Amino acid sequence: MQGIVFQKLTLGVAGLTALGIGLAITLAPRVFYAGYGIELGADARLLSELRAPGASLASLGVVIFAGALRPGMARVSAALGAIVFLAFATGRIVSMAVDGWPGGSIMAALVIEVAIGLLCLLAMVQQRRLAFPRSAIAFSRG
Repeated sequence: MQGIVFQKLTLGVAGLTALGIGLAITLAPRVFYAGYGIELGADARLLSELRAPGASLASLGVVIFAGALRPGMARVSAALGAIVFLAFATGRIVSMAVDGWPGGSIMAALVIEVAIGLLCLLAMVQQRRLAFPRSAIAFSRG
């Protein structure tokens, strides 16, 4: 029971986080990025390039969140959450290595992304254990 609660909370937080950030980038990119001290201006090409992945992130957030509500989707949702958040973290780490220090607010985002990504990874592992308990695995090996 405890594993199911952890999984639902993790997928709920991960899904709502991705959905919220994705919607913010899609609907109000200037406001969102101003929170990081980034001035976007009025370049329609740049705004389009930001809104498109923002909409993708929002959509992925819906799928991740669905795993909190539908047990049959939990494993896929957890895997997707781990991929989404750890990919963002990886991109930030590559950027730090190539481009230099991004500032404290970006580093805070990195820490949150790593934490949520690892929690999703743990939820995925727990889902496997819930779906395939050791006794069932031992029994199937004969």
